Amino acid sequence: MQEQTIQFPGSKPHYETLDGLRGMAAISIVVFHFFEFIFPDYKDSPLGHGYLAVDFFFLLSGFVIGYAYDSRMQTMGMGSFFRNRLIRLHPMVIFGTVLGLIEYIITPFNNSVQSAGWGNIFLSFVCHLLLVPLAILPNRGDGVFPLNSPSWSLSTEYIANIFYALVLSRVSRKILILLLAASGVWLVYVARQRGWLIMGWEGKFYFDGWARTAFSFTAGLAIYRFNLVIKNNINIILLLLLLVGIFMFPHFDNDWLAESLLVMVACPLIIALAAGSNISGRLKNFCVFTGRLSYPLYMTHICIVWSFGNYYMAYKPQGLQLWLIVLALLAVIFVIAYVVMRFYDEPFRKYLVNKWVRKQP
Repeated sequence: MQEQTIQFPGSKPHYETLDGLRGMAAISIVVFHFFEFIFPDYKDSPLGHGYLAVDFFFLLSGFVIGYAYDSRMQTMGMGSFFRNRLIRLHPMVIFGTVLGLIEYIITPFNNSVQSAGWGNIFLSFVCHLLLVPLAILPNRGDGVFPLNSPSWSLSTEYIANIFYALVLSRVSRKILILLLAASGVWLVYVARQRGWLIMGWEGKFYFDGWARTAFSFTAGLAIYRFNLVIKNNINIILLLLLLVGIFMFPHFDNDWLAESLLVMVACPLIIALAAGSNISGRLKNFCVFTGRLSYPLYMTHICIVWSFGNYYMAYKPQGLQLWLIVLALLAVIFVIAYVVMRFYDEPFRKYLVNKWVRKQP
């Protein structure tokens, strides 16, 4: 049964087409993380640019934040804005962190607890809950959020939201263009320095990930604020395939320029087209459902992927056995995400909205 989307008082309806794109990006990043273990050389991966789904998330966020708050930011106040964003984002930060902690402790495929020590595990857990990056746990590739690595993008998302409330919501369109240009230069610079755009999740390149967030969030906001929406009759299925095509674009060494163009041109174009298209019937229901599922899916999948990766490196399953394991784990991940969405994320957010928002004078 389709449930109504949780909305704050005075909020606007969703773009269902963008919900569908968000869902497809979340699915792509889940599959990409499995492929990272199976195809350690990204040039061999069918989703060689799957990590660009995160940049697409930031684009969507900038567009949606502008759509939802630009017209009422000055009247609602920063306190209400930050409260709304906490209600929307932080319940899944907490749940993903707890799930990641459990996996890190009980996984049978390595001696993580013995290597890390309970003190470091507890400190990392607290930092995760507060979205403070800290790369101190072993067996996690220097990840700044080793219990739930997707949290790195939430930490920069929070920073982008703060910058929106303090600066972007107040600036003129001319200043917005200047900020977009500056963030674009920053993005291209770090891409050229590193040779690609996968930065942000690991300790030594965490702040390079801010460039990814800065450009894409600002670009999404600019698409909304300049009304760069392209009215069209393109079927949403084609737009979903185009988005997956970006993630499947072949990876090669030092392909920073290609990635920069995908993020700075191709992804914004897809959002402009999707925002200008119409959808109805079963496709609309599919997009709404995958949009609802996308955030719980994104924030709960990595613990199972890590367990798979440790198992894969220890036992090296091949052929049909390998793909049956992957398909089974994907099914488990989707079931977990649905259960979390249905019985935790949406009810908890609804409770918080009723308690902290609707009762406000």
